[in-house]
Amino acid sequence: MSCSILRKLAVLLIAIAGMAAFGYTQQTKVDEAAIKPYLGRWDLTLKAADREYPSWLELQMENGTLTARMVARWGHARVLPKVEFSEGRLTFVSPKEEEGSERDMAFEGKLTGETLSGTVAAPKGETWTWTGKRAPSLKRTKAPKWGKPVTLFNGKDLTGWTMDKSDKSWTVVDGTLVSPGNGPEIINGQKFMDFKLHIEFNCGAKSNSGVYLRGRYEVQVEDNSLQEPPSHHTGGVYGFITPSPEPPRTPGVWQTYDITLIGRTITVVLNGKTIIDQQEIPGITGGALDSHEELPGPIYLQGSEDGHIAYRNIVITPAKD
Repeated sequence: MSCSILRKLAVLLIAIAGMAAFGYTQQTKVDEAAIKPYLGRWDLTLKAADREYPSWLELQMENGTLTARMVARWGHARVLPKVEFSEGRLTFVSPKEEEGSERDMAFEGKLTGETLSGTVAAPKGETWTWTGKRAPSLKRTKAPKWGKPVTLFNGKDLTGWTMDKSDKSWTVVDGTLVSPGNGPEIINGQKFMDFKLHIEFNCGAKSNSGVYLRGRYEVQVEDNSLQEPPSHHTGGVYGFITPSPEPPRTPGVWQTYDITLIGRTITVVLNGKTIIDQQEIPGITGGALDSHEELPGPIYLQGSEDGHIAYRNIVITPAKD
């Protein structure tokens, strides 16, 4: 064997080793006719022994290669390092580093009728089941007619709100709703589908929170994520949509969101300036209460992140049926 051939073989082996080190495997040729019913967006529910976790998956064929993007139990939408389809079985892997897990979460499943379902290697060695249904388009055929505004926060106490755990508590200070920092999320008891939301916030330095629409789509509020992607910054729909222009960081100052959500189309106006203009939210964001995108849901405010954020003047105007 010539030296030239040996050098080429060595380069090839190094490349394969490098792919393996980063968790990538060679994708065998996919039967595009067989995979077609699997393509698109899926709302997933992971079923552990003690609870259910919402999740989201998008499958696409790109230049003849099957690719996957996922929102796991938390975090942002990300491309998965491994997805395969063979003999009617779908497999994909969410890396342990992203999952806070002792091992990679390896999913296996198949499509039966309109339901995608299977098993997943769970964080501590157990096995969970999961199901998926095709994400709804939520497209509207006509402009909404708006109802009467509803005040969600009375400025006096926590009436109408509940917390998802009791280790700390949100407080009402000088007519504002203040997050505890690394504590519970606070969830309003009313549910809405299409609406206009007005909410004012004051983000402390190095603090982080978010406004969840229908309990599923987070519009970010933060002053500690400068090193993260732009969609993680204030005004972004976490992991999906970047605000443009990106607003300046102004901790300790009262600011105003006016958010319109119609179907999965969102417009975000910050301090009177449109930074997201009628863009589609592809799916749920990390921290969603559930993955049932076809249903109305509540407004909830994130309290599990660092620091303190104050909210006031929370008013929602629902669309009429």
